[in-house]
Amino acid sequence: MSLPLDNDGFLRRECPHCIGQFKWHHGPASEEAEEQPSPASYYCPLCGQPAGLDSWWTQEQLDYAQGVFAPAAARMVEDELKAAFKSARSKHVKFSLQGGVNAPGVPSPLIEPDDMVIVTSPCHSYEPVKVPEAASGPYHCLVCGQAFAV
Repeated sequence: MSLPLDNDGFLRRECPHCIGQFKWHHGPASEEAEEQPSPASYYCPLCGQPAGLDSWWTQEQLDYAQGVFAPAAARMVEDELKAAFKSARSKHVKFSLQGGVNAPGVPSPLIEPDDMVIVTSPCHSYEPVKVPEAASGPYHCLVCGQAFAV
């Protein structure tokens, strides 16, 4: 499953603490970024709270993922049931699977608008983020959480 990026290569994220949305650059933004080790956690640029790398999904992304994977999972269950009943047949016992698993349709792809403004922390400038235009700061470095003003 892939998620859409905006035209600058940023992916929408949501803080698990303040529920504020921002964007981080998907992939290295520069050669310097490529040379850096991956952090164990990131800090919200809006509230400064840390969270694990897999904690930043938006609700829309989670709903989309569930919508993409649910039909595939339903088909896998149906295929496994058919295989199980087929192998359980004998001359004395017969199974038949009537109907099928009612799988929901795959959702329409997400669209990522080109909103928000880029801000760069002075301490880790290789990890720019995008914040809502209405946000006023102070902002926090994605890598270390250090507060900074723009």
